[in-house]
Order: sequence, then C-alpha cells, then structure tokens
Amino acid sequence: MESGAVFTGLQPNPNYLIFPSRSVCRLLPPQNCSDTKQFCPQSLKFQRQPLLASYSKKLSSTVQEAPLISDVAYELADIDWDSLGFALMPTDFMYIMKCSHGQTFSKGELQRYGNIELSPSAGVLNYGQGLFEGLKAYRKQDGNILLFRPEENALRMRMGAERMCMPSPTIEQFVDAVTATVLANKRWVMCNFILVPPPGKGSLYIRPLLMGSGAVLGLAPAPEYTFLIYVSPVGNYFKEGIAPIHLMIDTEVHRATPGGTGGVKTIGNYASVLKAQTAAKAKGFTDVLYLDCVHKKYLEEVSSCNVFVVKGNVISTPSIKGTILPGITRKSIIDVARSQGFQVEERLVAVDELLDADEVFCSGTAVVISPVGSITYHGERISYRNGGIGVVSQQLYSALTRLQMGLTEDKMDWLLELN
Repeated sequence: MESGAVFTGLQPNPNYLIFPSRSVCRLLPPQNCSDTKQFCPQSLKFQRQPLLASYSKKLSSTVQEAPLISDVAYELADIDWDSLGFALMPTDFMYIMKCSHGQTFSKGELQRYGNIELSPSAGVLNYGQGLFEGLKAYRKQDGNILLFRPEENALRMRMGAERMCMPSPTIEQFVDAVTATVLANKRWVMCNFILVPPPGKGSLYIRPLLMGSGAVLGLAPAPEYTFLIYVSPVGNYFKEGIAPIHLMIDTEVHRATPGGTGGVKTIGNYASVLKAQTAAKAKGFTDVLYLDCVHKKYLEEVSSCNVFVVKGNVISTPSIKGTILPGITRKSIIDVARSQGFQVEERLVAVDELLDADEVFCSGTAVVISPVGSITYHGERISYRNGGIGVVSQQLYSALTRLQMGLTEDKMDWLLELN
C-alpha cells in the first residue's frame, strides 16, 4: 500500500492485470507452472468476455477504462481464512468519484488503495456529513463472482443523502462503481482457481462511502463531495461466528430519537453507540440491544444489527419508523421467511415479549444472521435454546447464505453475477 496516495494523480498499478472496462480480461490458468502463488508470464492466455450482469449489461461511462496489459505476472492473495476476523486487510484498488454541491456525479476512476487527503475544514470532519454502505461479494464454484442486491444499497444511500443534504450517485453509477472495484480486486476472492473462501468462512466486504470532502467553516452543506469505495476480505463479524451471541439491554442509552437520523446509515449513528457497547463487552456481553427512547419498552436494534423475535411460526421484528435502519439483510430475511411459510410481522415489539420467545436472532450485512443465546435485562438473564442455535435461525441462515453464494436457485432475482 502506498501511504502517500491522495485523491488525485494516482494511476492503476501496471503489475496487475484486471481492470474494469466494457470487457473483462479473464486470466486462464497456466498449464505448467509450479508456483501456486503466481502465474507464469510466458504461459498467460487472455480471453475477452462481456461482463455478465443481471442489473447492468456493461459498465457505463461513469467508469473510466484502463488499458489491458499483455504480459505480466499476477500474484494471488494469500489469505488464512480460518483465522481471518472482521478487520481491515488492505487490498489493491479503490474507486473515487467527486462532484460539487448542487451538481451531479459524473466519471469516477480506480486508484491504488491508500491514504486520502482532506482539508481540516472538510464537512465530514467538522459536521459529520457522511454516509456509508456495506455489502459483500461471493465466489461461486464456477469462478464467477456474485453481488447481493447492490441496487438496494444504492437506493438506501440515495435516501440517506437526501436526509443529509448531499448529492449522491445514481443507482446505475453506484452499481457500476461497485462492480469495477470488485473486479479490480478480484484476486482477494480467488486462489488457485478453487472456491475461496470456504463456504461460511469469509467474503469480500465492500465499503462505499459518501462524504462532504469540501472545506466549510460555518454550518452548511460542504461545497464538494466524494464517493469512495474500498474492499477488504473478512471473516465473521462476531468472533462467535454462527454460534450464539449474548446481549444486554441498556435502558438509559439510546441509539436514535424520533426525527433524528437513526433511519439512515450516517456515520454518527455508530460513534454514538461505542460507549454503551464498550461497557457491555467489558462485562462479558457481545453487544447491546437498545430500546425506544420515548417509552423505553419497545425493541429497536442492536448496535449494528436488526433484531427478530420468534414465537412458534410467527417471526416479529420492529417496524421501520425513522429510528431503525432499514437493513437489506433484514428485508431479505422477511421475504425468505415468508416464502418458507413463516408469518412475519413488522410492528412494535415490546421488551416483555423476550420472556417467552422461542428464539431471538440478529441480522445485518456483516453478520448475515447471528442467533442470540441470551439477553440480560435489569440484571436477569433470559436464555434461548439452552444457549444454543435455534432451528429457525439456522434454517434462515442456511437459506440466505446458500442463495448469496449461488448454491441455490435465485428465484428472487437478487444476485448480480460477474465473470
């Protein structure tokens, strides 16, 4: 990684082959190369293929093309997926696109991953004018890469940008940029032409950012905005993985208030939960489950996850009412559960309902589904399934992850496939 990299003046590294363009250059495996980490340059073969995508048949003019390289060595990423947690691992390229206030985003470009340069008076630093998204890329057994509902992330960013007085990329620009960034970093999800990572052990996490990068001193929208995407291979968000997590309910600290920004993915939502989360972890809990700030009796969400309560064949989750983030995984679970015959209710869920629930689980892009083993409320511990994994949690986790990885038929038309 080049630590001095800034927004401008960066060029793609010529030592790597894959660049997004209206065609994708596919590397075919060499036949007589003993080094498993590197292709033999003399035996490289190239095959130009159209970009396969159910949402967009080709990258639009929002992504600048880079020249194809004809004779290069290509070193594959060496990742220990068994020990990889949810932490940053720097990759090769990031994507950047800018626009001025009152204007629209146009062409972006891939640049080497590295530090960025911001004015001390940037809107995002002084007034928190920033949003982010999170989604994942998975590799199918045939080598193709899958994106899960990227247009939903694009739509959510646009909704959040309107709330935060920011311009935002169009849905097409967002999806094209994500596609370009993933393809430019595809060596981080591929090793020796086999399925990597092993199912359930990891994925390529994609982090789009939208921020007020222009300098502003008085409280006002920034004069310039930057849309940036970087990626990192990740393992499980919670160290427990699919194993049950343990939550505590904090009745005094609240994640969001009516009329605030709890319903959009702004950066401030996450800094505000750190104190309560840190205190909970110090007591041995995994995370905090927050209640509404008015009545202090209705479930809202965990620090970075939505919550579901299971009773018999009924699955209940707090309704989206401005203080709860409309999670894309949450939305997907609702549809998958209904397709499997469950009754799903989006409503006010009282904390007392936790007392006789069969199961509780959390959902989010990073965790997919995390079953809850116990919840502690006013010092009393409520356990589920003897601290084990619930049947419904396991069933929905399996159904959703198999769909995301391309192991089952995509009847929902949710996947964007790249090759």
